[in-house]
Amino acid sequence: MRNGLPRRLRRDRRGVTVVEFAIVAPVLCLFLVGAFDIAHTLYLQTALEGVVQKAARDATLESGNTVTQQNVIDATVTRQVRELASNVTPQFKRRFYRTFSEAAAATPEDWDDTNGNGTCDAGERYGDANGNMVWDADGGNAGQGGAKDATLYTVSLTFTPFFPLWKMLKRVGWKNSVSATTILRNQPYNDQDSYGATVWRNC
Repeated sequence: MRNGLPRRLRRDRRGVTVVEFAIVAPVLCLFLVGAFDIAHTLYLQTALEGVVQKAARDATLESGNTVTQQNVIDATVTRQVRELASNVTPQFKRRFYRTFSEAAAATPEDWDDTNGNGTCDAGERYGDANGNMVWDADGGNAGQGGAKDATLYTVSLTFTPFFPLWKMLKRVGWKNSVSATTILRNQPYNDQDSYGATVWRNC
């Protein structure tokens, strides 16, 4: 009896599937939860790009610096975003340039980088090309701009994912935020302003 029982237990395969499932299930669930969170992020990214593109078409304003019109556009984006994620508050950023090529390049204003750290600081000289009295790392100016200006319009979202797995994914570079950017041209109902000669100042 004592010799036969161990042999019978070794040959008995009943319950093996349950044990194997108990080992595999936690890993499978983690993969599924992670996939859901990543898919939701990708969906938000794609949907936000569509919303921002539509806002860009609606944002060709006769008077590009009209705050009321900007608020209408931002409110439209906010309303559509909250249909996707009700607890999200979009952040808006506008930078304007004289041409599309300047907006696409987003190159910094000229400066003497004497300490070689890639930014204008420590009293270094810079060329204030757009006349706003500060050095701009992207060469742009804050706001919607005026007639014929090219405006770089950016909307950013920071959201709380459905599952807590994102905290682990953050360690490998995954972010719980998305953004979308588009360049739009203000309607040319007026003559475009022009900047004066570049003035050299100190940071």
